[in-house]
Amino acid sequence: MADNFSQSLTPPVSPFASDNPCELTSAHPPYFCCSETRDDSGGQLSPEGYTARGSLKRLLLHLDPAPTEYETDTVEIFGFPWVTETALVDSTKVLFGLFRQKVYRLETMVQSGSNDFGQAANLHYEAEDLRQQCVSFLQYVKVFVYRHLEPCSSLDSSQSHPYEKLEVQFPSALVEELFSVTLLTGRLKDLPANVHSAFNIRNQGKIFPPSWHLLHLHLDIHWSVLEILYLLGFKMQGQVVYAHQFVNLTGENLTEASLFEEHLSSLLCDLTALAMNKYSKVRPTEALSSHHYLCSCTKELWVLLMHLVEHRNKVLHTESFWSYMNMLLKPLVTNKPPSEQVTDLPTHCKDPVGFTWWMVTHLAMIGQYSHNGMIQNGQKQLGDNWAFVQGLLRVTCRPEPGLAEEQVRMHVYCCLTLCLLWEPSTSAVSILWDYYSKNLNGSFTVPWLGMAGLGTVCKTPLALLEQARSCCSPPTLYSPGHTQLYRSANSFHIFLQVLALCLGQDRAGGAPQRQIKGRIYSRFSSKKMQELTETGLTNFLLLFLVVAKQIELEDVASRACALLGCLPSNCPPGRRTLVWRGQLSLLLLFQERGLDVGAQASWLANSFNETSKEFYDKTTEVSRKIALWGTLSSYLDGVSEVFEMSSNLSLSEEKLLNDGFAWLLRACSQSELNSALCFLQVVLAQLRRVHQRSVQQAPTSAWLPTSTNVVKERHLAVAAALWTHFFPFLRSLLLSQTPPAQLADAAAGFTLLAFDLPSSAPQDLQPNPVLSTMQCFAWDDMVHPSLVTRYLPHLLQNSDLMSSLCGDAVVGVSGSAQSLSVRAWFRCVLQQYLYKNADGSDSRTGRVLEEQLCELTRLILRLPEVDSLLQKAGLQSTGTRIEPTSALEMFIKAVGRVYSGLQVLSERSAMMSRALDYIGDVMKHIKPSLVIKNPDGLQLAYWAVGCLVKHWSPLLATSKAQQLLFRIVDVLLLPHNLTQQDKALRDSLPLFLQGLSVASRVSQSQGFYLKQQLRSVTRRYLDHFLPASPSLGVIVNHPVLLSACEVSSVTRGASLRRIIVEVLCENFLQFKGHAPPPRLASSLLFLVELLRRSTESEPALLTLPLPNLLRCLMLVNDPQVRKISTDALQLIVERCAAASTEGPCDQMISVLRSFVEENEGVYDRQVYSALETVAVLDPSVVQALVPNLSLSLRNTEHKRGLGKNIALRNAYRTLLSLLGDSGQAEISSLEAD
Repeated sequence: MADNFSQSLTPPVSPFASDNPCELTSAHPPYFCCSETRDDSGGQLSPEGYTARGSLKRLLLHLDPAPTEYETDTVEIFGFPWVTETALVDSTKVLFGLFRQKVYRLETMVQSGSNDFGQAANLHYEAEDLRQQCVSFLQYVKVFVYRHLEPCSSLDSSQSHPYEKLEVQFPSALVEELFSVTLLTGRLKDLPANVHSAFNIRNQGKIFPPSWHLLHLHLDIHWSVLEILYLLGFKMQGQVVYAHQFVNLTGENLTEASLFEEHLSSLLCDLTALAMNKYSKVRPTEALSSHHYLCSCTKELWVLLMHLVEHRNKVLHTESFWSYMNMLLKPLVTNKPPSEQVTDLPTHCKDPVGFTWWMVTHLAMIGQYSHNGMIQNGQKQLGDNWAFVQGLLRVTCRPEPGLAEEQVRMHVYCCLTLCLLWEPSTSAVSILWDYYSKNLNGSFTVPWLGMAGLGTVCKTPLALLEQARSCCSPPTLYSPGHTQLYRSANSFHIFLQVLALCLGQDRAGGAPQRQIKGRIYSRFSSKKMQELTETGLTNFLLLFLVVAKQIELEDVASRACALLGCLPSNCPPGRRTLVWRGQLSLLLLFQERGLDVGAQASWLANSFNETSKEFYDKTTEVSRKIALWGTLSSYLDGVSEVFEMSSNLSLSEEKLLNDGFAWLLRACSQSELNSALCFLQVVLAQLRRVHQRSVQQAPTSAWLPTSTNVVKERHLAVAAALWTHFFPFLRSLLLSQTPPAQLADAAAGFTLLAFDLPSSAPQDLQPNPVLSTMQCFAWDDMVHPSLVTRYLPHLLQNSDLMSSLCGDAVVGVSGSAQSLSVRAWFRCVLQQYLYKNADGSDSRTGRVLEEQLCELTRLILRLPEVDSLLQKAGLQSTGTRIEPTSALEMFIKAVGRVYSGLQVLSERSAMMSRALDYIGDVMKHIKPSLVIKNPDGLQLAYWAVGCLVKHWSPLLATSKAQQLLFRIVDVLLLPHNLTQQDKALRDSLPLFLQGLSVASRVSQSQGFYLKQQLRSVTRRYLDHFLPASPSLGVIVNHPVLLSACEVSSVTRGASLRRIIVEVLCENFLQFKGHAPPPRLASSLLFLVELLRRSTESEPALLTLPLPNLLRCLMLVNDPQVRKISTDALQLIVERCAAASTEGPCDQMISVLRSFVEENEGVYDRQVYSALETVAVLDPSVVQALVPNLSLSLRNTEHKRGLGKNIALRNAYRTLLSLLGDSGQAEISSLEAD
């Protein structure tokens, strides 16, 4: 017979061979294939496999394995045609012999181990063909058994047909052949290493080595043997099939059932052994991401075995899948020899307990697959195995030998996964709690994980509660959070997730929950609480938060507080911090459930009060205070979270605010105070936010106002607590020279609170707490500018508040809220340079003040009152950002213009009052700058007040405001000394002089006095800034000269120039006898520049200095003086001549006549010399003097009695010669004498 089949057994001669080896000629039966599947826990199984093709489903439902196949009379097997209905009975040994030859051939190909890449494709297709022939044959066996096998009955050997005899013997022969097949393939774990290595091939292409095909053929054979044996047992309807030939040869019984059990056990053992080999390379962090199967085919084999074994358990009442696995794994955990029914596993497992956890968990995970190969969430495909897992937990949790955290963490991690897959087990939670209750002080860290192994440090109550929430909501299976749980959580936190799952399965508070809660309570006593370290206390708090979140919050919270009360009152600050943090977390839970927090808050606030007193105590050591501050700051952070997380602040949150804050605030350093004030701002903002929301959502129904009133009462209670325990301290900081920045923010918060809830403010701020508060923190002149500039913007940006304040008069203070705010801004602008460093550089306070002042300036200019003034004056700001000093000048100009434009007396009076309200006591504002004498501060002070004097001169000249003007003159312009004020005075003096000039003209009651003051100021600073020697560069920048030569105001300039000329003539050009005045040349140069730049044309004013100039020409021989005097005289004469269009200037003639008369008989010749200069410039003026001059000459000669004075007459003749015809006529007249 072998000769007949020799050709078919000699590759490549094969009936399936074709010209194109890539082309499949027919559909193939199901088989294991992992070339196109993803190797992950939730991935689908191969579409060519036994589950996806429905093979498993048909097996379990006892349906035809291949209903559309083998329907013809003949079938081709191993290249030969066979009769479909009799082939397997007639030729059992032949067909199985051919099957073994194909397997041998494939094994031979693997052993040859060709590495020729050129032959890789041919080897692949040949190996694939051999495998397909074997799989097709096994499929035919399954179909034949299902369709043609009937239970045998006793036959009469003499009358039976030979085929019938073979048919009766077929079941026994089939068992024997299947047994021989198992011997042929051997154990899966014993395959050669080169075959096992095919598990690691992850080629996504189509070309595989023969070893890959052989390995997967072994999987096909192992599964098909079980399928055939199961079908055989089903078709035999309970009859036991013995392998008679095997029994006769060995004397041992071999039945289809025993072969099934033996093969099943061996297969499970081999798969477990392969998983054990893989586990040796798995890190704990990869426990749930590294699977126990080597490829998706072994994964599918596990799924097939699970469903087949479970089905047999239900139908035949055999052992369940977990029973088989427990028998395999239990010896690993107990260290006892395995039972006789189980094949030995390898003894070299690195961590038997860890492997068992890992194995059970992954088997449970693939137990979610249905018989269709799909994961069915929410449908149990495989029962739980808690009985075995509880034993595992006891091994994990036994004290001797204690396991390291890295192992315990993985075990509990697996336990959590099982809880997600199965129903949580109360017994498992109890076992774990017994372990952790004894190790609550443990840190549960894994050193080699680094920072990731340290876990999360919860520094706030909300963070602690969030961690508890995360424990109550474990990540779903296969999610990144679940996969990374080993790194992100320690074993205790994972246990809490297990606990939360168990407590959450019955929200009604059933017996399992009460049992767990009782077990937890029972493990804590007063002694146990005092033994807890900070780590243990953190774990305790997290435990109770998880329990409280899951069941009976009030009962659990009460129990937790009672246990925390067992801690000694003098416990270290670190523990006290944790206690407060935990209790505040419970408060957050109460808020979440809408429960009143009064009892919890009172206990906590009392503890805070005592700690604050200790912090305030002067005898407390510095190191102790530092530690206490950490505790107190944690209270601030926690309470702020409680307020921020509250939706309506109606659950007695105000009880967290008590006298402890009064003690705390008074003992804080600067940085600590900043933290406390930041806390206060959070609470104030949240209270206002919640209250405004409640007002907006106020119900209109008749039956709901009661609830609204209750909420408002709770808000009033919170506000009253804030006013009582914080506001007095804020007021005590008002006069501080270094106020914290947050003081302004907190004060603004209180002001807005007074606006929202005015009745909550203390009695001393009533009846208008908003204005009273603003008076304290903004309008008081003693408040630090940095505080004002940070405080006011908070309020000015609040449109509702500003709308209510517009037009309101402040009780006890002159002015409206807007004008007082402008006054505060005015003061801050004037004092902005007070806070520079000693060397003049910008300080931090100065820089902050500058930034805040810019924002305040922007808001002040937007005030309705200020904006109206600017519009009326036509000075509307166009830039988005304007500097404070520029804004100040613009505002001063606007007020001045508006006042000047008013005609009605009552309106002018009201405007004057408003203006004075705007500036307040300006001299008091600038006094610090005058005292400190900071250059920038002095400059700003003089400039700002100078702007006031110039632009408000009509206003300041009124009887109500003139006292301020007198003070300005006395303090700024006529002080006793001018040390360090030259620069400021030089730059601002023109403003003062111009303003005083106008004020002196318009003042109705003090005009004469103001003119005297103006003359005094002019005299003083004309002298002060006049150089010793004439210097044009100095003179042209003389402030008095600049004030007189402003081109924008001709009328104002003329009045001022007259006073300046008068002062100049009276004090700087006046001769004392023959002696000229000091600095005569400089004074004359000043006069020349004044005349040259003023373009003055009034003869009365021009001729004022004329006598002085003539005297200089007459008595001074200094060429420089004579030159400057001549220049001045020329300007005067020319201007007077230009002004007198109808003949010689009468004023000039009068002055010259007086000059001649005054010097007659004394300086006659010098007078003629001086007049010569005038005659050259304007002969007509001197011509008018000729009669007087001639008469004076004759009188002089007559008095001498000596006849003609030839020298004098010659000098006079020289003068007359310059006068043209009239002069010649007068000369002739003199000669005729």
